[in-house]
Amino acid sequence: MCSRAPNKPLVFEQLPPSHPLYILYSSGTTGLPKAIVHTAAGTLLQHKKEHFLHCSLSPSSRLFYYTTTSWMMHHWSVSALATGASLVLYSGSPFMPYSYLSIPRLLSSLKITHFGTSAAYLTTLEANNVRPINDPSLDLSALEAIYSTASPLPPSTFAFVYSAFPSRINLGSITGGTDIISLFGAPCPLLPVRQGEIQCAGLGMAIGVVDSASPPDRPTLVVPANSPGDLVCIEPFPSQPLTFFGEGGEAKYRAAYFERFPGIWHHGDFVRVDPATGGLVMLGRSDGVLKPAGVRFGSAEIYNILTRFFSAEVEDAVCVGRRRETDRDETVCLFLVMNEGKTFGEEIKIRIKDVIRKELSPRHVPGVIDEAKGGIPRTGNGKK
Repeated sequence: MCSRAPNKPLVFEQLPPSHPLYILYSSGTTGLPKAIVHTAAGTLLQHKKEHFLHCSLSPSSRLFYYTTTSWMMHHWSVSALATGASLVLYSGSPFMPYSYLSIPRLLSSLKITHFGTSAAYLTTLEANNVRPINDPSLDLSALEAIYSTASPLPPSTFAFVYSAFPSRINLGSITGGTDIISLFGAPCPLLPVRQGEIQCAGLGMAIGVVDSASPPDRPTLVVPANSPGDLVCIEPFPSQPLTFFGEGGEAKYRAAYFERFPGIWHHGDFVRVDPATGGLVMLGRSDGVLKPAGVRFGSAEIYNILTRFFSAEVEDAVCVGRRRETDRDETVCLFLVMNEGKTFGEEIKIRIKDVIRKELSPRHVPGVIDEAKGGIPRTGNGKK
């Protein structure tokens, strides 16, 4: 709130680059939300790099990111004003008032050039076979890019998007987070789009993949290079947080990101980097890695199977590991929310297990598959 008298001019102060700009709260998917303090110059520098160089935004661009004001992508979008781009803001359901064509109609009528959304929105279009490109009333010729985040974009959805929207677009599956108010894995209009991969690391972001079993004082890059591990950043970057807000904030900040591997930013994502392309494959959260019989894999591998083979029957799902004190091993548990009119029972459980066994491995097969009749718990940002 502005406290100046209405008859006095605005006063602009010269502040240091590290002056606090935002306090953003993490989603709370891995514990209590963290009150993260971001700096003014670091945030703006990082965002302008991403907008100009990774997204090719310009004064002729129109950016529309379907987001809430509590999600960092809203603040990321606001910074696009620094490129001269125009912003389109949207309040309400993405499926109102014209059902699945509500957002495509907006893209058409306002000549949006860059459209950002969640992976869940795109998989919903895929599950319902909604292909805006086939609607003669829509003009999507201005669309240059579609960006997807919040959760990994399933490989099958990559192919779907290119059949449902203009094929010349840059489909950018991206990753980063509230922690860095920016991206570790970014889009790039100059590189190929590969199914199931985030195109590249953000410019200047010295990311690596570390063997999760490494001792804290000797982090080891994964060998072979294509193996999964924990995402880290081994050099400082402009949008590193200043601290956490509140009493003991500095100690909590250090513990959150630098305690696992001292001096190295530990982001908490379980990933794999393709050594041939440099693309990132998101496999889940580090603390949510499933380890049945010693085989480590991310929940995203299970979700990809459900999206590819069972989207007509399964509306939503959550995959977790269970290991009780009396258990010798971890059990993979999969909970399903069925689409309206579809029934959960032994038949679909058997089919899901058979497909997972065939497409992945016997070790990936959930020991428990049950129905989540009350729905899947989600944070305010829509994360499971």
